[in-house]
Amino acid sequence: MRFMLSAAAIATATALATPMFVLAQGTPQTVQLTKVDVVKMATGFRASKVIGSSVVNEADDTVGKVDDIIIAESGKSPYVVLSVGGFLGIGEKLVVLPYEQLKTMDRKIVMPGATKDALKDLPSFKYASN
Repeated sequence: MRFMLSAAAIATATALATPMFVLAQGTPQTVQLTKVDVVKMATGFRASKVIGSSVVNEADDTVGKVDDIIIAESGKSPYVVLSVGGFLGIGEKLVVLPYEQLKTMDRKIVMPGATKDALKDLPSFKYASN
């Protein structure tokens, strides 16, 4: 029994170590990788920590709360879905903005120049039902 487990483990490790070539409709594809400064990234904001966080303006007034982060189908820039207005979850409205409009300062999420009223005036956002 021990030999069978070892043989299975070796076969799995060998399969994982073998490079794989992917053909898409008969055409080989390559992926270009980019090196990332992992030390710098480790101090960044994780999406799981950003979602649910308050968003403030430069006067430290809370203007909304991060409901979600969406990556568009193009896969390029992420967007942030903010919950604005309302009180205790009643009357809230969802709006969506490019994530690049948010800044991080002193471990806070800041949207310079934002006001509650300006965000409430944006078109409502609704999630597509997938």
